[in-house]
Amino acid sequence: MIHSSAIVDTAAEIADDVEIGPYAVIGARVTIESGTRVGAHTVIQGPAKIGRDNVIHPFNSLGGAPQDKKYDGESTELIIGERNTIREYCTFNRGTAQDKGLTKLGDDNWIMAYTHIAPDCHVGNETIFANCAALAGHVTVEDKTILGGYTIVHQFCRIGYHAFTGMGTIIRNDVPPYTMLNGNPAHPYGINTEGLRRSGYTAAQIRVLRQAYKIIYKSGNHLQEAIEQLEALAEDNSEVGRLPRFLRASGRGIVR
Repeated sequence: MIHSSAIVDTAAEIADDVEIGPYAVIGARVTIESGTRVGAHTVIQGPAKIGRDNVIHPFNSLGGAPQDKKYDGESTELIIGERNTIREYCTFNRGTAQDKGLTKLGDDNWIMAYTHIAPDCHVGNETIFANCAALAGHVTVEDKTILGGYTIVHQFCRIGYHAFTGMGTIIRNDVPPYTMLNGNPAHPYGINTEGLRRSGYTAAQIRVLRQAYKIIYKSGNHLQEAIEQLEALAEDNSEVGRLPRFLRASGRGIVR
């Protein structure tokens, strides 16, 4: 299951059924769990943990040192969950000692070619990153988010649950859950209706979320007023609850 030309450090822990392609390099303190396939010429450096049943295509660089001038060789980590597809030429860096010390990708994500995930980013589950999406350091991306090709996310931003970005979107502020946006700088254009339908949201739930979007963006409310109205709406509509919680926690302000 390991090609004869691959180089696997003796300090790596590799499950018996892991496939490692030609000329791949697996470094020390790398753990790869059962069912994962590592493509040709991929380099994985540790400390890193790769979960079960991932498909890692050729020419990836995973677990490299953070692109941070303050990094001084500290033992930081990359964790990749289960059942992810990672296409060609992606770069995922380990964390930094100045933050979490951990870069993390969850489960069931579809990561297309040339994606960059910088230090201390945390990506949830069931996301899709189209080609050349890039996260600067310390970014949080919540579950079911879709980033269009060439989407760029500034440091310390948060992208909320089920958000959607168009091609070439430049994000400099936090993106509330369910929001669809595009442009440079990013501008909101309603809620991610199609994504919500595909996830099983009912027409009634989508109508309520449209109402919530209008409270944030169309009513002329100050942010605190919007939060209070959203909290009242959430009392009878649990799906709205994500929005006031997200807005209260926002450190960079939201896209406008």
